[in-house]
Amino acid sequence: MKYLQLNDIDCYKRALALSNYVWVIVIIWEWFPKRTVGVQFVTAIDSISANLAEGFGRYGKKDKVKFYNYSFGSVKEGLDWNEKSKIRKLLTDKQYQHILNELQTLPKEIHQLIKFTNDRLKE
Repeated sequence: MKYLQLNDIDCYKRALALSNYVWVIVIIWEWFPKRTVGVQFVTAIDSISANLAEGFGRYGKKDKVKFYNYSFGSVKEGLDWNEKSKIRKLLTDKQYQHILNELQTLPKEIHQLIKFTNDRLKE
């Protein structure tokens, strides 16, 4: 019997790839934008996969789902920082669109993970 691993979960893989994508962009920004926008942008995006990983590592269903829901909040925060970065001309149109597409896909995948968790696990 093969057990589900964190790297088998699509939303985790997508969130991890997105966090590395945003990191590569922000790391080369000048000091002021990096310090004011960049740190928070990276933290918000990193938090998506981090909360998915923490939830995956929890034993109880309610605990797992709680962390998966935290990742939803981080997605919304990431959307905000993505918009600010675009408005402040810190992202190219291509970078902005890629991040936006990923952030619009993640909630559906996280919801599927929550549904899977609720359906498969007992309390």
